[in-house]
Amino acid sequence: MTSADIARARNTVIAAFLGWTLDAFDFFILIFTFDEVAKTFGVSITSITVAITLTLASRAVGAFVFGRMADRFGRKPTLMLVIVLYSLFEFISGLAWSYVSFLVIRTLFGIAMGGEWGVGSSLVMETIPARWRGWVSGLLQAGYPTGYFLATLLFGLCYETLGWRGMFFVGAAPALLVIFINAKIHESPAFEAMQQRPKSSLLQIVKSNAKLTIYAIAMMTAFNFFSHGTQDIYPKLFLAKQLGLPHATLTNIVLVYNVAAILGGLFFGMLSQKIGRRRAIMLACTLALLAVYPWSHSRDVYMLCAAAFVMQFGVQGAWGVVPAHLNELSPAEIRGTFPGFVYQLGNFLAAINPVLQAEIAQRHGQDYGYSLLLVASTVAIALMLLMAFGPEARGVSMAAAAPSTREDVLSEGASLPRT
Repeated sequence: MTSADIARARNTVIAAFLGWTLDAFDFFILIFTFDEVAKTFGVSITSITVAITLTLASRAVGAFVFGRMADRFGRKPTLMLVIVLYSLFEFISGLAWSYVSFLVIRTLFGIAMGGEWGVGSSLVMETIPARWRGWVSGLLQAGYPTGYFLATLLFGLCYETLGWRGMFFVGAAPALLVIFINAKIHESPAFEAMQQRPKSSLLQIVKSNAKLTIYAIAMMTAFNFFSHGTQDIYPKLFLAKQLGLPHATLTNIVLVYNVAAILGGLFFGMLSQKIGRRRAIMLACTLALLAVYPWSHSRDVYMLCAAAFVMQFGVQGAWGVVPAHLNELSPAEIRGTFPGFVYQLGNFLAAINPVLQAEIAQRHGQDYGYSLLLVASTVAIALMLLMAFGPEARGVSMAAAAPSTREDVLSEGASLPRT
């Protein structure tokens, strides 16, 4: 690679990382404020968790719409549009005048949010060298806990001053990232190369990859239950409400496990470049299983902190492999659409998680630890089984991989040859 190519790849990684970081930052602002939002609108906490469900569920719509735009008009302009829109709807969330308006605005935010990951990850994976994919995958996915970390800092330091509405106003800041993308980012080389080729219809490509599509949706459903099932109700409903931990202690625990999440994503992303995507994910799931009981049932603050560190090191460690793994499996002609859509469709199917966990807890004497244990352990085992019998395409060419090859790999349970 020339120095210009390296600079191009570096800037693309920075932009996609920040885009996902700030996307997650905006999402987790609601996680920290839904009890106060509930009080403002005179509804129950369970009712406000519907806003989280709608945000997660609507992301599939955004992934499809913006993914098709990215496949037609390019990754760069679509990414810029997505960031402007999710920043706008985050700001408007702070202006909500009723419970219903808040739900509508959060649904629109979810649609915009749904386009970021797929478009950003395809732009990165099509731009960087194949040998970078493992560690960049971990770095890119580490943007999610980094956003969670920043939201935690904002909550811990500024919530009493800003209130929940002010928190959402601060969440509009990601729109400034568009200036950097416009000035420093180039279009994906793979996208530009594919523009010279005859086009197949989306329906034709999906039909020829039907088994892969079903597998990828099941995989991403499990992944989304894994992350949201260990994050969404953990700080406010388990640590704060059930255990009664003070604000400062809760904030410190969340900061610690988000540092672990960042480190886990980087570690397992790099490891996947050596031992393979599936093996790295299975190893990360095993680590999370070892921590699940003390993480959900300990009453000692130091044990909780240590278990939460290990848990999120494993959960986000598994996630750190996903950007590379899913983009490598994707049919090249629809890579702007496929990774993001199956990811967010998995999110849609897992969007019931906060309501489900709250309901399980209510049926077991308000025991949120029990619902956390049940969901986290179930999906960790499900992910390990999916990895054991699934395909892998580590090192495949982003521009040249044929969709039919992927279907053959899934049927044989083998790996695609590297290029």
